[in-house]
Amino acid sequence: MKYLIGLFLVLTMGVASAADTKLTWHGHATFSVVTPSGKVLVIDPWFKGNPKNPNGKSDNPYQGVEHVDFILLTHAHPDHVADVTPLGKKTGASLVTNYDLGNQMVKLMGYPKEKASIMTLMNIGGQIAIADGEVTVAMTEAKHSSGLANPFAGDSEDAPATVYAGNPGGFVLRIKDGPTIYHTGDTSYFSDMKLIGEMYEPDIALLSVGDKFTMGMTAGAMAAKVIGAKVSVPQHWGTFPVLAQDPGPFVAALDNAGMESYVMEPGETLTFSGSNLRK
Repeated sequence: MKYLIGLFLVLTMGVASAADTKLTWHGHATFSVVTPSGKVLVIDPWFKGNPKNPNGKSDNPYQGVEHVDFILLTHAHPDHVADVTPLGKKTGASLVTNYDLGNQMVKLMGYPKEKASIMTLMNIGGQIAIADGEVTVAMTEAKHSSGLANPFAGDSEDAPATVYAGNPGGFVLRIKDGPTIYHTGDTSYFSDMKLIGEMYEPDIALLSVGDKFTMGMTAGAMAAKVIGAKVSVPQHWGTFPVLAQDPGPFVAALDNAGMESYVMEPGETLTFSGSNLRK
């Protein structure tokens, strides 16, 4: 009997001590992830001046991400790259992005060179282990563009307004004792999204659905269906008047298909116990 009681206590303590994974939407395409061990990842950081960031106009737009271990950057457009260098310098985070964009971030945007090394720069189709092996990052295809605004162009008629910054991409994050998260980056719908779903079996998909520059709601719902994540979250919508303002059609399409979607509020955090979303 004593052995059984002891075994029960060991098992229940083990369950209680298992940490959660937390996913927070900071508006637009910016997400932060806190892993079970406490590592912090930020995807496409745009905090200061982001109309959807609850703290975007405050003296501290980085509330909630004062400590960051890794910054993941899908592509070079201003609404994704805006706070990469300031946040990287503030926190000492390592930069995870495509090789060409990483080098341009160092050369043109002042990102600390030692934090954008060959250890974390990658390319589409590859994967790396970060956070002492707790997170495996795979970089996926995205159908978009990725010119980096030239910080030295000024009013010059000869200097290019944008410079080469590699290919746009998305990320799949496989978190040990946590969920698999797919962030599409900015993209149109493309048929190989089905392959991404089959290869990685994401628990949650964060889909750009704002139209004009990315998929719209209808195409986003098509993408969600072929990816087949347990839950699909719309992002990159409603930030500006030119983007789609209502995710209702996305939600309705997935409801009709018997699939789960969830519309996050800026600043909201989803919590995962293992790979399961807590409700």
